[in-house]
Amino acid sequence: MSGTIIKSARNTPHAPQDLGPSTQTVAFSHYNNISAQLPVDPATGKMVSGDVTAQARQCLSNLKAIIESIGHVMDDMVKATIFLKEMADLEAVNAVYREFFPGYLPTRTTLAVAALPLGALVQIDAIISNGEGTFPQDPCPLIKLARNSDKAPHNPLSTHTVAFSHYNNIGAQLPVDAASGQLVAGGIKEQAGQCLRNIKAVLESIDVPFDDIVKVTVYLTDLADLEAVNEVYTTFFPDSAIARAVAYLPARSVVSAAALPMGARVQMDAVISHGDGTPPQLVEDRHNLVIRARNTDKAPRSPLHCQTVAFSHYNHLSAQLPIDPATGKILAGCIKEQTAQCLSNIKAIVESIGHVMDDIVKVNIQLANIADLDAVNAVYTKYFPGYLPARTVFGVSELPAGALVQIDAVMSNAESTPPQA
Repeated sequence: MSGTIIKSARNTPHAPQDLGPSTQTVAFSHYNNISAQLPVDPATGKMVSGDVTAQARQCLSNLKAIIESIGHVMDDMVKATIFLKEMADLEAVNAVYREFFPGYLPTRTTLAVAALPLGALVQIDAIISNGEGTFPQDPCPLIKLARNSDKAPHNPLSTHTVAFSHYNNIGAQLPVDAASGQLVAGGIKEQAGQCLRNIKAVLESIDVPFDDIVKVTVYLTDLADLEAVNEVYTTFFPDSAIARAVAYLPARSVVSAAALPMGARVQMDAVISHGDGTPPQLVEDRHNLVIRARNTDKAPRSPLHCQTVAFSHYNHLSAQLPIDPATGKILAGCIKEQTAQCLSNIKAIVESIGHVMDDIVKVNIQLANIADLDAVNAVYTKYFPGYLPARTVFGVSELPAGALVQIDAVMSNAESTPPQA
């Protein structure tokens, strides 16, 4: 791999350590990726006692400790993802969340999941801006651009879009009509269409085309709805004649949620390329940096997404199921064999574009049975024997085709995308 930008992987004793094979925060270029924080007291290494309020406060305190340990502040957060065991706990978690974000609000995604490590009621991960960059980049006083649109529904605890450097993160969009503030009438197709229209409205409000999306995550309360969602999804992607000509599709992950806010059946969030950067970067032609979407026959292909989409200094990889690329079928076998297949698929994609597994900065693991985590970790450490990326793990009620595990990743891209050096 070309390029000289160096990852900065760091831990602090002021937040929990030794809870699994991960690093608390991994910075690369102008972003930091922070591992999901459980409600564990770093002094004792044990879960805090108390209800979800106490657990949420501990999660956010752990995030704050990590962020401050590397010379940052909570207002440097660009995106937070909140995983709840029970959606009914959201109001209590929100009350604590407001204490940590009394003014500025990052983008946010919230969902309930089937299970969390250690039996926790809540966990939270985050992405933060990193204006100083990583060595040998010089510090750059880049400005975060946090913006909302009147044409998409507002969330009192989330900003629609927060741009920093060459990326935008869009907060999760529910199937809510902006005019009424209510869920749209109809079934899953109507809800999926509304989520995508809301994302499009946010992008149009900042003069960004829909095909600048590099990664979409679809959250569903019933995977049986996926086929109907895909039918709607293909009416939005590709969006332009240029994208259709090259068959461009963003990377994608699908997450099975136990519940979503407002009783929605689907929500979606997105990561957006931002070629013009944020001030004081000079405004350049939006297409001066090229989105590079690539696939390899050594990993499973999909007609609905590209395996990896690179832009500027990051690559976003689509979620990998334990599918044997030779047969196109889910690998029969135990959790260890399925984990190895997911990671082998990721490794094949990473190596197909001239990278190595140590270039990965963040991993997200979905498990059909959270009790399988120790077995997954035993395989995982073989693929990351030294350096460990940031990581988020959660349990889901089901995965496609009865799979036991699904894994996606974000990767550093020191060489950047053309024509940037």
